[in-house]
Amino acid sequence: MRQNYPVAVLVCTSAAALAYYPPGFPDAPIALSFVVALYTVARDRSPVLSVSAAVLLVLAFSVLPALHADGLNGMLRDQVQTVIGVAPILLLTVVLGEVARTRARHVAQAEQRAALAEATRESEASGRAMEERLRIARELHDVVAHQISLIHVQASAALRIRSPEPAFEALEAIRTTSNDALREVRAVLSLLRQADRADPVQPGPSLARLRELIAGTEAAGLPVRSSVKLAATALPATVDAAAYRIMQEALTNAIRHSSASSAGVVIRQDGGQLMVTVEDDGEGPVDPETLRNGNGLRGMTERAIMIGGRIQALPRPEGGFTVRARLPVTLDESGHR
Repeated sequence: MRQNYPVAVLVCTSAAALAYYPPGFPDAPIALSFVVALYTVARDRSPVLSVSAAVLLVLAFSVLPALHADGLNGMLRDQVQTVIGVAPILLLTVVLGEVARTRARHVAQAEQRAALAEATRESEASGRAMEERLRIARELHDVVAHQISLIHVQASAALRIRSPEPAFEALEAIRTTSNDALREVRAVLSLLRQADRADPVQPGPSLARLRELIAGTEAAGLPVRSSVKLAATALPATVDAAAYRIMQEALTNAIRHSSASSAGVVIRQDGGQLMVTVEDDGEGPVDPETLRNGNGLRGMTERAIMIGGRIQALPRPEGGFTVRARLPVTLDESGHR
């Protein structure tokens, strides 16, 4: 009860002590009860309340006993003795309660800061884990989706071909494409297992592999026109990889969704911007709902945003699709603009 209602307990114990002591009864543990109650008030309530209670108790204990004294001299003597005996005890009690209250407040603040720091660390760790999962998902999608799309197109062509020689060529293209897919998947998995290695085991995505990308797309039956104009200085690795993956996904979509007969790739570097455009001449506009729900467009958008760029993916009125990416060439040390 003292913990929940310290003020009420102080009032009751003080009243009992004031009623007990003035008649001159012998000392009893009742004195300890109101001192403990005052300590609890000083510890759990405001300093103003505890100091006020102590002052009132000193006054009460100095006035009420004097009412039973013999003569003026006896009254003054009793008052002085009471003040000298009671005031230091009550003052010490208030000080100890205030010290305990301050310490408890500091401990609570320290625990709150520790809890906040732990929550922040967990949130940051969760954010990093989510970013890593998204990065892995993008890499696997970009690596697998393109090659599997090529294999699907080549296998479909082989099934339709009755002549042995063209069918053999299609099967050879499937074998080459599947080997490329396995090689890239192994490279991604190797990088994930050995994230601390400085040099990748396999060459990463880069515009330097543009001819290889175009050759694989053309082997699937989609001719690709290309126009590249870059500055002499090398692109940042993150921009280089993002541009390659965006082109790869755009060409994959052209093969899978648009029934295009040809595609075009234009790469231009203008000052601090890298512009990448991929167009195809598919038979009709792509279904917008398919675009919104696809992982490919989502992955392209995420790659562009991560480095401070932006991307547009729009159906062409005459049929087909256009993907335009604008990526910043100048990045900070963390790989962001």
